[in-house]
Amino acid sequence: MAKHLFTSESVTQGHPDKICDQVADAILDSILADDKNARVACEVFCTTGMVTVIGEITTDCYIDIPKIVREVIYDTGFNKPEYGFDSNSCAVMTSIDEQSSDIDIGVSKSLEKKSGEESFYNENGAGDQGMMFGFACNETPELMPLPISLAHKLTKQLAKVREDGTLSYLRPDGKSQVTVEYENDKPLRVDAVVISSQHNPDIDYDILSEDIIKYVIKPIIPLNLMDDKTRFFINPTGRFVIGGPAGDSGLTGRKIIVDTYGGYSRHGGGSFSGKDPTKVDRSATYAARYVAKNIVAAGLSDKCEVQLSYAIGVAHPISIMVDTFNTGKFSNSDIEKLVKEHFDLRPAAIIDKLELRKPQYKALSCYGHMGREDLGVAWEKTDMAETLKKAAETLHAKL
Repeated sequence: MAKHLFTSESVTQGHPDKICDQVADAILDSILADDKNARVACEVFCTTGMVTVIGEITTDCYIDIPKIVREVIYDTGFNKPEYGFDSNSCAVMTSIDEQSSDIDIGVSKSLEKKSGEESFYNENGAGDQGMMFGFACNETPELMPLPISLAHKLTKQLAKVREDGTLSYLRPDGKSQVTVEYENDKPLRVDAVVISSQHNPDIDYDILSEDIIKYVIKPIIPLNLMDDKTRFFINPTGRFVIGGPAGDSGLTGRKIIVDTYGGYSRHGGGSFSGKDPTKVDRSATYAARYVAKNIVAAGLSDKCEVQLSYAIGVAHPISIMVDTFNTGKFSNSDIEKLVKEHFDLRPAAIIDKLELRKPQYKALSCYGHMGREDLGVAWEKTDMAETLKKAAETLHAKL
């Protein structure tokens, strides 16, 4: 029996990179609430006592960026001076320009539109070139890989026990990491769990370690996945008092693997937070997940990875690739044909279908953008599964 280990990580909302992602998406949400057609490319970085917001934003509305920054930081839990980073006293700096007119040429009027191809969804071209990946597998109910699913649940639980006072000595910054042992590509057991959590300086390490296992790990990891060989690593250095931006600088987009599939699937490289949906880094990645999830939900494969690629200013994708890793009931090329027939993957069509112009992004900026059935996002729906299943049956009959 072939066995292997695979590991994924997640981070809490107090992690410095995630603070930046949340700020960027809170700014985007605030703008979209008043101007759904705004162009936003917002980047954030933070360090000890300072947050800087930069980027290109074109909008008719006004938002109070420093106020948004402070509200987000307060909500993460960094609201006391003794934590080393404080929403009330940190400096907030901004440097914002409008979107380049050269980029706007392609986004506002696609190559197809310029060539006379009249269609509502040909109005807009892709906001940049690039390739985007989406993935789904049947390892969990939400059709996500098990390691990243468990890692996100652990960091959510870590935040919960801090916020509700169960472990009141914890502080906002934290991480989880889960290693799953696979046998013949099926999850067999959890081999190792790593939890690192910021804490006040007075807590005894042994108490912290016991509490994390009792109140964070055991309520989340199913008993049938753990055994006497499962290893726990709690704050492996023994001390994690200095955390958040005081312990490490933060930057938007630096946790893109946490945001997607924990490394289980390929990633095109583009990050999400702070980008309006004309940026295919965001919208097409969501669309690729939507396609892959519906393929798996339809029973066409146990695993599915979808790659889309775009050219700036062009509406239709340059390429569509489907890989089912030898788990498909049909060839990859046949499933690609079904995708092209039943999914409109032009940016304007994606934005319309997946409802991407409404404020919803700050909630996604922590604990993953994929598998978020708890948030009701459109790209997690499996409303195309039955259509794909019937189309596949028709295809099978022809074969």
